[in-house]
Parts: sequence; C-alpha cells; structure tokens
Amino acid sequence: MTLRALRPAGLHVVAVLILFGLQFVLSDYEKLSLTRIMVLAMYAVGYNVLFGYTGLLSLGHALFFATGLYAAGLTTYYFGFTLPEAFLFGVAVSALVSLIIGFVALRTSGVSFMIVTLMFAQVGYLLTSYFIEYTQGDAGLSLTGSRRIDFAGMSLDLGEPAVRYNLALLFLALALLVVYSLVRRPGGRVLVAIRENEDRTLMLGYNSFANKLWAFVISGTISGTAGVVFALLFGYVGSSFASIQYSIDALLYTLLGGAGTVLGPVLGAALMIVLIDKLSEFTVAYLLFVGVALIALTLWFPRGILGTIRERWAPWIP
Repeated sequence: MTLRALRPAGLHVVAVLILFGLQFVLSDYEKLSLTRIMVLAMYAVGYNVLFGYTGLLSLGHALFFATGLYAAGLTTYYFGFTLPEAFLFGVAVSALVSLIIGFVALRTSGVSFMIVTLMFAQVGYLLTSYFIEYTQGDAGLSLTGSRRIDFAGMSLDLGEPAVRYNLALLFLALALLVVYSLVRRPGGRVLVAIRENEDRTLMLGYNSFANKLWAFVISGTISGTAGVVFALLFGYVGSSFASIQYSIDALLYTLLGGAGTVLGPVLGAALMIVLIDKLSEFTVAYLLFVGVALIALTLWFPRGILGTIRERWAPWIP
C-alpha cells in the first residue's frame, strides 16, 4: 500500500489517538464536556452519510436520535432492561424506524423530502409531549437504576468520567470506521454519484432508490445509536432531544466542519459546542456572537473547514 493510500486512514487514526490522549490532561468536568461532544459528533457523522455523501437534506434527523434515546431509556426505566439489553434494543428500533421512514420519505425529493422528514420528526416530538405521563416531556426521566455493566469478567461503572469518556470515544471511532469504509468502497461512490447527478446514475444502471434507502438506514441507525449512547451514558431522556433544534444542530455541525468529509462533522460539532459553551459564560446574547462567527467561517471556508481544506490543499481527504 502506497503512502498516498495510507494518508486518509492515518488522518483518522491520529484524530482518534488525540481524543484518547486528551483524557489524561483534562479535568473530570472537561472530560464530561468532551464526552457530550463526542456523542453529538457521532450523531452528526450519521447525518453526514445522508446529507454530505448522498445529497439528501433531512430536517428530521432528531427523530432518529430521539428514537434511540427513548427506546433505550424507557425500557431501562419501566421494564428494568440491563444496559446491554437496552443498547441492543435501542439500536434495533433505530434501524427499523429508519427503514420504515426512509421507505416513505424517499418517495419524494427536494423540498418535499425536507418537509416530509420534518413532519415525521414533529410527530415524534409531539408523541413525547402527548404521552407526558410516561415521558415527563421536557422535564424528562432520570435513569436511576444500575449504572454498572458486567462484561467478560469486568465491571464498568458509568458514573466514572473516564469510563463514560472511553465508551463515547469507542462508539465515535466505530461510527467513523463504518463511514470511512463506506465511502472508500464502490457503494459509497454510487452515493456520491447520486448526489452529483442522479439521472446519470440511473442511466448507468444503478438503482438509486435502493442505494438511497440503504444510505438512509445507515444514517438513521448511526444517529439513533448516538441517542442510545447518550441516554445510557448520561442517564437522562427528554423531549428537547426530539425538537427541530436538534435536527438543525446536526446540519450546522456538518456544514461547519465540511459536508462529505468523514471527520468534518466531528470538527464542526466540537467547534460549535465549545463556542456556545464559552460565549454563554459571558453573555446571554451568545447566539448573536455565534451567528457572526458562523458567517465569518462560511465566508472563509465556503465548503466547511475540512471541505475547503480538501478543495484547496489536500484532495486526498475522504
């Protein structure tokens, strides 16, 4: 394998190693903050499969995050599922919901697709509010049961900041591996072809609906898994995670970091969340300054940070 072929893989390995090393120099509070960033970055990585690589602008991806969140959280809270059981159940439900909604939503395109995905997400949000007796709405539920995982003779306490940090990093690394493997294979190139010119892709004999549905399920499952991880690591589920704001957040993370780049959503999520957290410490008008910063970044990096770097200096970035 040539050096040129090794560079993309090396970039991602270095990024994961940097995140792994940071835990040894961060305080417990900073570890907690970075854990949250990594989980939300995983959510955006899933969104990027659909938007960045397939060219489908969804405004309802919060539904999948919330599906995983509630599937894992409610079964733990009401039915006493163990954490591994809740995890597997949440991932399975996320995949099933992604398949069903994708099968319906992909019958539309363009603005209609945006509206349909938004409506599905609003239905999910309203359900969490309608069944407030069980979900507690915006107040949410705290998962106060066992926070320990017994696996292969080991016992992991999710109350420990280091355990939560490394589990979040593990799942983020797995999501990056899945997306990296996808985009390096012929199937990933078909998705890019659909994004660039779907009619020509159809003319070449590819089934665009099947490929888009496949991308939709992968995207929704990764984002739903991020919701599962969030619920189990932080022990909380609430209606706010199903709101349209969380769909917009995934879009902004992806655009800021670079749509269609594997690491772009991770960089975008980190910059956006850190910027909001820091500015909110100084002023209640922090969103105004966040908006100005985003406008400036867009002017300097029109394709997102990594997307612009790839376009101008490093075309090998996947």
